[in-house]
Amino acid sequence: MKYMIGVDVGTTSTKSVLYDENGQFIRKHNIGYDMDTPNVDTSEENPDEIFDAVLMTIKAVIREERVAAEDVKLIAFSAQMHSLIAMDNNQQPLTESITWADNRASKYAEAIHSEHNGHEIYKRTGTPIHPMSPLSKIFWMKHEKPEIYNNAKKYIDIKSYILYQLYGKYVMDQSIGSATGMMNLETLDWDNEALDLLGITKDQLPELVPTTYVMTGMKHRYSNLLGIKPDTPIIVGASDGVLSNLGVNSYKKGEVAVTIGTSGAIRTVIDHPRTDDKGRIFCYVLTEDQYVIGGPVNNGGIILRWLRDELLASEVETAKRLGVDPYDVLTKIASRVEPGAKGLIFHPYLAGERAPLWNANARGSYFGLTLAHKKEHMIRAALEGVLYNLYTVYLALIEVMGETPTAIKATGGFAKSEVWRQMMADIFATDVIVPESYESSCLGACVLGLKALGEIDDFSIIEEMVGTTHAHEPNQDAVETYQQLISIFIDLSRSLESQYAKIADFQRHHL
Repeated sequence: MKYMIGVDVGTTSTKSVLYDENGQFIRKHNIGYDMDTPNVDTSEENPDEIFDAVLMTIKAVIREERVAAEDVKLIAFSAQMHSLIAMDNNQQPLTESITWADNRASKYAEAIHSEHNGHEIYKRTGTPIHPMSPLSKIFWMKHEKPEIYNNAKKYIDIKSYILYQLYGKYVMDQSIGSATGMMNLETLDWDNEALDLLGITKDQLPELVPTTYVMTGMKHRYSNLLGIKPDTPIIVGASDGVLSNLGVNSYKKGEVAVTIGTSGAIRTVIDHPRTDDKGRIFCYVLTEDQYVIGGPVNNGGIILRWLRDELLASEVETAKRLGVDPYDVLTKIASRVEPGAKGLIFHPYLAGERAPLWNANARGSYFGLTLAHKKEHMIRAALEGVLYNLYTVYLALIEVMGETPTAIKATGGFAKSEVWRQMMADIFATDVIVPESYESSCLGACVLGLKALGEIDDFSIIEEMVGTTHAHEPNQDAVETYQQLISIFIDLSRSLESQYAKIADFQRHHL
């Protein structure tokens, strides 16, 4: 039997998933790591720690299943978007891996938008102007970190760093490239005007390659460590977001996928690049003739973690003693409250926000709090708030698509919760389908790998690989309740926009 391995280099962990050549799940191994967040704006990771996690997870699934070296058909990569590492002349990192959640470039993203034709850069590159993007980060370095900027030989992302360690060559797939804010969607090459703004050259960036690009000739010390042959095909793959769409069998016209992990996103696949005149959504590459449009949110499962740690300390301790998942306790408590949480609304902007606000200064809040509200209402309102926010992105996506989807395919850790699945169906007023595998990015990477090796002509094989585990229809009474609250949620976030900068500035000086 031949095997495929999908590797997903995520924000909080790396996982490697072993599949047979028909895409059937065999086993997985996961290694987590910490984000360094010494202040409200900084969010970095150690690239060597992540590289070690890649090696160890691949090695683990091969060893645990006793897979022979010659039976590894391919290894394909998925990775987080928007990371940035500056490298020096000796190919050593000058920085940690600066993640999408890092907001230190906020002031410079605003400057790009208002003073340097930022909207035109967005329309050419598909990446909204925001501190998450390497475009904004390098602009920030140019002005605030000259000791790094002046010594940077290369600017790369975490996947490029991993592939350089394995092969000694700097490459970046066009999917990750399209999330930098520096790649032109029409030419699939670095955008000259964006580079001119930053004062850098193409030589300071990796070689852009298709998502189906195959690498062979791995350094022997690593192939020996992993237990594979040096010429085992390694497919550079794409970003985690676009591969998640593929991995949940949501790649056809009009199909929409929602993912909620630590952060979240909503996406659909189209056949040509398209951006939004209002700048609300991204456009990223899947393959050279397929593109994914949608919007990412900063605040997904991270809100559950905050609820767990800050509001449910006693319940979590009880859950541990009983051997129960604390998150199951959280959603159980929420399920005791009627939809709408008695008119309590939560804006989930605890980590700033990308879509639809694109405002790193956005802050979270409860609205409508009364003496009648208890802890359980606060919990339910927070879960609903994450979905209200995603729904506003969904509305923008429908506007750009020009059609309303008939169903949403949902994936990510939240999809394990029946309460949240039903909540999504009710808030979106649309059927919600949960695919069989939660490891959609890894499966998508492997299917892309099969295409790279010429074994399939299109992605239709994914339909045989992905079943359905859950399906939820909207409850009409809940839909009517949520539609009333969503309009308040949207109006309120707009009216608070002028105050976000003030409170964020206060916090930077007092936290």
